[in-house]
Formats: sequence, C-alpha cells, structure tokens
Amino acid sequence: MPSFDEVLKEAGEFGRFQKRVFFLLCQTGITFSFLFASVVFLGQVPDNYWCRIPGAADLSEKCGWTLEEERNFTVLPLLLVNGSSGGRCERLNVTWDAAAGCASSLTYRLDGRVGSPPLAPCQDSWVYQQPHASIVSEYNLVCGHAWMLDLSQAILNLGFLAGAFTLGYAADRYGRILIYLLSCLGVGICGIIVAFAPNFTLFLIFRFLQGVFGKGTWMTCYVIVTEIVGSDQRIVGIVIQIFFTLGIMILPGIAYLIPTWQGIQLAISLPNFLFLLYYWVVPESPRWLLTRKKGEKALKIMHDIAKHNGKYLSPHYSEITVSNVEVTNPSFLDLVRTPRMRRNTLILMYAWFTSALIYQGLVMRLGIVGGNLYLDFFISGAVELPAALLILITIDRIGRRLPFAISNIVAGIACLITAFLPEDIPWFKTTVATLGRLGITIAFEIVYLVNSELYPTTLRNFGVSLCSSLCDLGGIIAPFLLFRLAAIWLELPLIIFSILAVVCGILVLLLPETKGISLPETVEDVEQLSGHYGKCGKKKKHQNTNSYI
Repeated sequence: MPSFDEVLKEAGEFGRFQKRVFFLLCQTGITFSFLFASVVFLGQVPDNYWCRIPGAADLSEKCGWTLEEERNFTVLPLLLVNGSSGGRCERLNVTWDAAAGCASSLTYRLDGRVGSPPLAPCQDSWVYQQPHASIVSEYNLVCGHAWMLDLSQAILNLGFLAGAFTLGYAADRYGRILIYLLSCLGVGICGIIVAFAPNFTLFLIFRFLQGVFGKGTWMTCYVIVTEIVGSDQRIVGIVIQIFFTLGIMILPGIAYLIPTWQGIQLAISLPNFLFLLYYWVVPESPRWLLTRKKGEKALKIMHDIAKHNGKYLSPHYSEITVSNVEVTNPSFLDLVRTPRMRRNTLILMYAWFTSALIYQGLVMRLGIVGGNLYLDFFISGAVELPAALLILITIDRIGRRLPFAISNIVAGIACLITAFLPEDIPWFKTTVATLGRLGITIAFEIVYLVNSELYPTTLRNFGVSLCSSLCDLGGIIAPFLLFRLAAIWLELPLIIFSILAVVCGILVLLLPETKGISLPETVEDVEQLSGHYGKCGKKKKHQNTNSYI
C-alpha cells in the first residue's frame, strides 16, 4: 500500500484546497504580529506630563484653567524659582493657598520651611496632556514605575512560553484545529478584558493569558500548513512569515488612526473572532489523525482534498492502515531520548533563543535613535520583506542548512562591525546594522521551517512549541540585556549579539539537510534521516511501516 505522501501527491500537494487553507491560516500571522509588537504603541510615553502640586487641582477648577494653563501657572514658575526644570518625577514641596485668587496664582504656602521651595517625589499625582492615550498614562507607568512597562512585555513573553508548553502538548494530544480554534477564542476574549482592565494587575493577568492563547494560534496554524502540503511545497511556511511582516507594517497605521490605547487593543484583538469561522473550512491534519489511529477520518479528508483539487483517488485507496506502534502522549524525554533527536533538539533550542534575542534586541536598539515612531516602525518592518524573498529564492535550490548557517554568521559579523564603526559616518553604520537585521530575520524565519521538518508527526507540534519556547525566553531577556549592557557601553550588546550569532551559525551545520525529504512520521524515521537521504536531500528508497493509506 502507498505511503501518505504518495497519496497526497495523487490528491494534490498544493492544489486549490491547500492554497485556500494556506491563505486563511496566513491571516493568523498578521494578528499575531499585532500582539507581538503592540506594546510599542500601547505603551507610548506621553510627551507632556507633570506632577500636580497639592491644591492645584481645586484652584484649576475654580479658575477654569486648561491643563496647559494649570501647568504654566502652577508648575513652571515655581520650578524657575527653585532653579530646577522638568517637574515630571518630582514636585515642589508646597501647597497652594486655597484662598488665592486666579489673578494672584503664584501665592503658595511652604510646608514648614523658608527659602527656596524644596523638592519632593511625586506620589501618583501625574497629569497628562492626553489622559488615557496609552497604558503609561492609564496606570501611571512613569518615573519610578517605568520598569512596569517592560514588565508588561515580559509578562506577554511568559504567556508565550506557557502557551508553548501547554497548548503545544494539547495540539499533539487533542488535535491541531481544535486547539487553534480555542486559542483564537481565548485571544479575542482576553484582548477585550485587557482593553477594559480597571487596574494594572488585571491588565497583566489577561495580557499573560493573551500571550498563552496567541502562541497557540501561531504555532498550530504553522504546523497545519506544513502537514497538508507536499515536501516540495513546505516553503509555504516561509510565506507565513511574510504575513507576520505585513502585520508589522500595518500596525503603525492602526495606531496612527486610533488615538487611544483601548481602541488599538480592541482593533488588534477582535479579528481573532473571525477565525472561528475556519471551523467549517479548515480540516484537521490528516497526518495527525493517522498517528492517533483515526484512519477513516484521515481518508475522508484526503478524498475531500482530491475533490477540491479536481483530482480523483484510485479505488485501492479505500482502506487505511495505521501504525501498530502504541500511541503515547508526548513528553520532553521523547525529544532527547535518542542521539539524533537530542542533537537536533538542543541545537534548535539554541537557534530559537539566539534568533529571538538578537532580533528583538536590534529592533529595540533602532527605537533608541528616536524620530517618527510610526514611520520608523513601518520601515523596520519593510526591511524584513527582502529576507523572505531571499529565502524563497535559495531554500529549494541549495537547501535549508547552508542559508541557515550563513544568515547567522552574516548577522554576527554585521553586529561586530557596527559596534566599532565611528559615529561620524551614520549612514554607513545604519547600513551595516540593517544588514545584521536582515541576516537575523532570515535565520529567524528558517528556524520555523527546519524545526517542523526535523520532528516526527507524533511529536511535531509539541517539539516546535517546546523549542520555540526558548524564543520567548530570549524575548524576556532581550530588553534587560540591551539596556543594562548599553549603560556600560552603548555598543556592548552588539558584541554579545555577534558571539551568539556566529556560534549559532556553526552549530546549525550539524543539523541534517531537510530539502526535498518526506516529513518523518516516527522517532525512528528521524534517527535514520541522515542514512536515508543524500547530501542534496534526495530521497532514497526505504521502508516506512508506520502510516499508510
């Protein structure tokens, strides 16, 4: 009896059916990028805010001042008297005289002191020119509380990490499409709660949960796409990354048009409810059904695929035989129990960690420069488009492994050169830094594809989710590594990025080439991968007794 891949070839490896499912699931890349990068706009620090002096609010209401007039009448004059400036993180230790008239507004009472008014730390009395425009003004995440904005992004990455373990496991046990739909529902509901969270604690709790479900949508849709196409079409996984980039480019437009953070949060969360309609158009992965001994359902889906692709399965495909191997629930030990699985898992974990750390580090480093936030963010996304195009041009010609290694090494060398370039040639320094961003983006996109190709169907979703959890760990560490090291020497983070990237480029050369091979069905297939495939990834004849139609 023919193997699953042979049946898929007859039914159509990338026909109308797969193209439709592929296009629908690609939209998940856009919404996931919204969630991934939204903190840049949700957490914009207001340009104009100050600390209100006690009694100033009553005086402002009495005199009918605008916020700007209140600041001009109460804060700025006294700061000049004190010889200070700013008025954001500290206030003058004075109390306005409630009996003062609007015409004599400079009358104030010192708190038991004489001479120049002393300063005192601000105690939750900040006034914002545009109140509630971001979570910073909503929850007073300024001055001594500024670190809590970074915490909100770290919490999201922790959610991604938790989602990789829990929902990755669930997708391998209960099915890809079920977990995908539940995750979409979870992202939408949690996103709405985040938008209307009455306090920062509740905001963090549901932002964490949104990260959990968001990771479930992204990784599961990627695995579904990979499993329903033929071995020669698996580069469609790279195209999903293009939709992620499109989301990065669309996000600043949404933020520019919507003035409040609640509106932005709803705009990036509500589209997830539309994905629930996929219940009627996106089937369960037939590869997964075979591993769970559900041959009849897999066979029915294969006939549907053939029908939509305008093809017909031969009559001898009327019966299905599945593996006699007992199906067990996946665990981490399954990923490291055998030599080649262990080697692949450890290298892929390091590659995920390095890619995420350097990618997010370089993005945040660009933000330090300043300028037009919306335009700069759009350009930073546009830079990633050539990465996907380079992958599509090279990956099926020379394979996965060599571009994977070269892109890491190029990124590392570019970071190293950028660190030592003089500041008086900013255009050249920016060009080399952009080359590093391009290289690490290519590496980041290839690791998705290689990860899904190096694990058997029984462990694929769990393996991809678990390895990619190191991506979330890199995302948590990136801001702390960048800003702490930059405080010592601005270019020191680039030196660390360079070392990590070059080491990664060398390690990925130890992975087997996966160009043109059939997806492995069992751990045994992975262990025999190097022995059954030549240097160029050409398939050699071998027996596969695990999943047949």
